Amino acid sequence: MSTAPAADPALLDEAVDILRAAGTLTLQWFDRPDLAIDTKSDGTPVTEADRAAERLVRARLATAHPDDTIRGEEEDDHIGTSGRIWIVDPIDGTKAFARGVPLYSNLLAILDEHGPLIGVINLPAVGITVYAGRGLGCFRDGVPVRVSARTAATDCVLSSSGFSNWPEPMLLGAKRAGFQLRTWGDGYGYAMVACGAIDAMVDPEVSLWDVAPMPVIMSEAGGRFTATDGSTVPLDGSGRVSAVATNGLVHDAVIEALAG
Repeated sequence: MSTAPAADPALLDEAVDILRAAGTLTLQWFDRPDLAIDTKSDGTPVTEADRAAERLVRARLATAHPDDTIRGEEEDDHIGTSGRIWIVDPIDGTKAFARGVPLYSNLLAILDEHGPLIGVINLPAVGITVYAGRGLGCFRDGVPVRVSARTAATDCVLSSSGFSNWPEPMLLGAKRAGFQLRTWGDGYGYAMVACGAIDAMVDPEVSLWDVAPMPVIMSEAGGRFTATDGSTVPLDGSGRVSAVATNGLVHDAVIEALAG
């Protein structure tokens, strides 16, 4: 059992408040036909909503926690001296956002010297926020939530941000194991695992920003979060990672199925 100290409830409340403000800001651009979409050097889309939301988060943190490090998807790192790190994805699911699909999210995570401390998934277009603090539990808008208790693959829904980038053996393995395959993707899918609505979420390749809040959210909700090979997902890098979030009860079965 971890001996890491519990998160400060006030810090969790602050993180939720900051991210909700960023999410409210993105709604100014949501579902607008004149939304301008740019393409970044890595080929992924970005909008003014992404940039504005990240600027809001950075500005709030610069005032309240000037000594903390801030890592975000759209701007360079701000290197602090406190040892605490905030990781922000201003819009997770920009492709969905740009098409007027309301399941996009804003993500915020905090790491300290002991590892994942706080994670927040905000879904501004549907009015849901799922969040957790180490040792505090996991909540959906103030109400405690837990992962599902389902154990049979045929009863379990396995979701993903998309199946087009799955290696064929991995996809066939999940299908043959009997999991019900759906695509409630990006941060929304992870939030639904934490709330017990679905049972597993798998992304064979994502960026760090896309999953930084998930380790503490899944742990506090009673689930598990690993890479697709069952190893710990590194949160201190900047490259691509894989991710599996489950109710814990079917985690090993999911890992085995993904092995093809």
